Amino acid sequence: MKDDPRTHPFRDSQQDIAAADRIPDTPQTRAPAYRLAFSDSDFMLREELRPVRLQLELLKPQLVMDERGIESTIVMFGGARIPAPENKDKAKTPTLAKLSAYYEEARIFAKLMTERSMASYGRENVVMTGGGPGVMEAGNRGAQEAGGQSIGLNIVLPHEQAPNPYVTPDLCFNFHYFAIRKMHFLMRAKAVCVFPGGFGTLDEMFESLTLIQTQRMKPIPFLLFGKEFWETVINWKALAEAGTISPEDLDLFHYVETADEAVAIIDNFKPAC
Repeated sequence: MKDDPRTHPFRDSQQDIAAADRIPDTPQTRAPAYRLAFSDSDFMLREELRPVRLQLELLKPQLVMDERGIESTIVMFGGARIPAPENKDKAKTPTLAKLSAYYEEARIFAKLMTERSMASYGRENVVMTGGGPGVMEAGNRGAQEAGGQSIGLNIVLPHEQAPNPYVTPDLCFNFHYFAIRKMHFLMRAKAVCVFPGGFGTLDEMFESLTLIQTQRMKPIPFLLFGKEFWETVINWKALAEAGTISPEDLDLFHYVETADEAVAIIDNFKPAC
C-alpha cells in the first residue's frame, strides 16, 4: 500500500471481504445474517436503506470528479432521437430529420468547449451530457474529436440504454435516482445548453430554469438551440402575459442557432446584479 496521510492501522474492508470468502461452509456462515453488511446486496437494497443509497449515488460521482480535478462543466441537454446528419434519412419523422442540423451544432460546440477545457488540463469547461444517443452522443463525440474528456450521466431505464461510445469511460456514470442525476448536472455547471428534445429534455430544462428563477442557483448562460422549435412547442409569451411568470423571466435564457453564437454568449455573459 502506498504511503497515505489518511492511512490508519486497521484492516481495510477489501481484506475482510477476502477473508470472509475463505471461511468454512457451514449453516451459520451461509445465513444472510452473517454477511458483512456493506457487501450484502440483499441488505443494501432493503427499503429502509433508501437514504443510504441516495447518499452513495450522490457521493460516488462526486468523489470521482473531485479526484479527476473537474471544477466546472458545460451541460448539454437534448433529444435522444435526433439523428446524426449522416443518418437523417432513417429519422422517424421529417421534423427529426430537419433537427439533425442541431446534432452537428452540438458536436461542433462540444469540440470548441473541449479545446478550451484542455487548456486547463481538463479541469474547466468539461462537457457533460446524459450519456445516451442523439444530442447527448453529439456532445461526447465532439469532446472526443477535440482529444479531451467528457462526462456521461446515464440512468437505468426499463428499455435498456447503453452509454454512447464517446463518453470517457472513467467518467461514465450510471444512476437509479433521477433527482441525484439532476443534482450532478448542475453542481458544477458553468453553462447550460438545451437542444430540441422530448419529455426528458423539457424536464431538465424547466427544473434548471426554476432553480435560477427562484435564486436557488446563480444565473449562468442558459442557451436554447433552435428558436423555431422552442417557440413552437412552448408559448413563452403566453406564460408571461398570463402572469404565471414575470416578463423578466424570459431574459433567463437566450436563443442561439449555431455553436459560434453559443460560445460568444458564454464569453460575454454578465449575470444581472
